[in-house]
Amino acid sequence: MRTGSGDILDISHVRVTDRPLVVCDVDDVVLHFTDPFRKFLLAEGHEFLPRSFNLIGNIIASDTKLEIDADGVYRLIGAFFEAQENWQLPIEEVVQTLEVLSADADVVFLTAMPPRYGEQRRRLLDRLGLAFPLIASEEPKGPIMRRLNAERRYPTTFIDDMAYNLHSVREHMPESLLIHMMPDGPLHMMAPKPQADIVRASDWRHAEELIRAHWLPR
Repeated sequence: MRTGSGDILDISHVRVTDRPLVVCDVDDVVLHFTDPFRKFLLAEGHEFLPRSFNLIGNIIASDTKLEIDADGVYRLIGAFFEAQENWQLPIEEVVQTLEVLSADADVVFLTAMPPRYGEQRRRLLDRLGLAFPLIASEEPKGPIMRRLNAERRYPTTFIDDMAYNLHSVREHMPESLLIHMMPDGPLHMMAPKPQADIVRASDWRHAEELIRAHWLPR
């Protein structure tokens, strides 16, 4: 698997043991993203209009009300990730739930973001008590999940808010438990829906119940 720069994605820092594996997306699954990003935009003189489930085309300048072009949107996203430590907070109950799960499973964060912002995210997660291994990549998540698991035959779980990431993992790791978790805001109501048999978790306590049930012998 190659990164956008043509290099092989390095996941050698992640040590997976002979235990179940739980892999979590970060933005709007472990850390709040949508609300902090909207507040960040306001501080930068911009507004987000939830007219569709897309950042491009929905960010405008507060003064002129003119739409920000794609390059401008990418710059704002990059600026937010640079400053994420000042804006993002953990989702309710995630710290406690992952700490409990980690007594019985390996927990790994797989965040869809340019790797150059990984250090900021690492510091933020550590500060919040979420010191689990982190992979920052813009590559499809299914192949990364398969590389992490290798030939292990222990239960695997993948948690994400985006349907295409869940479908990617299903393609490459069909035996995994796939959990759809996302906020209930108006923006996310417009998001593409995952396949019908992918289970939705209402919160992290519910996710823990689903994960532990998946570990039971079949």
